[in-house]
Amino acid sequence: MQPGEDHGSTETEQAVKLLPLGNGVGATALVETGPGKLQRGVVGKKRKEVTAIIPKGKPKSGRVWKDPSKKRFSQMIQDKPLHSSWERKMKERQEKKALKDFARHLEEEKRREREEKKQRREENLRRRLENERKAEIVQVIRNPAKLKRAKKKELRRIEKRDTLALLQKSQAQRKSAKE
Repeated sequence: MQPGEDHGSTETEQAVKLLPLGNGVGATALVETGPGKLQRGVVGKKRKEVTAIIPKGKPKSGRVWKDPSKKRFSQMIQDKPLHSSWERKMKERQEKKALKDFARHLEEEKRREREEKKQRREENLRRRLENERKAEIVQVIRNPAKLKRAKKKELRRIEKRDTLALLQKSQAQRKSAKE
């Protein structure tokens, strides 16, 4: 560098050697920072004025995904909400109500079907037990001493039943057979 040469003038000369990647203020451009070295930069108000973007390091918090350039919500320019007409509001409300009614109807239909299925299952179980009871061969043990003599395996097969109806039925059959 020669004495008398202005250091700032070389920066502007470097800034002149840029390759624009967009047009207008705020557009990014490639700035020649050294011999054969290019770096991204942002174009200022004056076309020749370019500031180099220095890449930031890892933030202290460790949250690398956070973007510090974003503005806060309170600083954003907010538009007034667009008002919809009263008729449109009422129409949307009616559609929403009809949709809720339909969903409630479907849910009630499912619940009713589940209840019917549950009742059918219980009815089938009860009918199956009745049929098994009707079909089984019953031998009434009147002598309790037989139970004491019985082996373990035989005792496992023995089940207690209410034999009153069975006794009455068998007695009625005996009387009809005698006559």
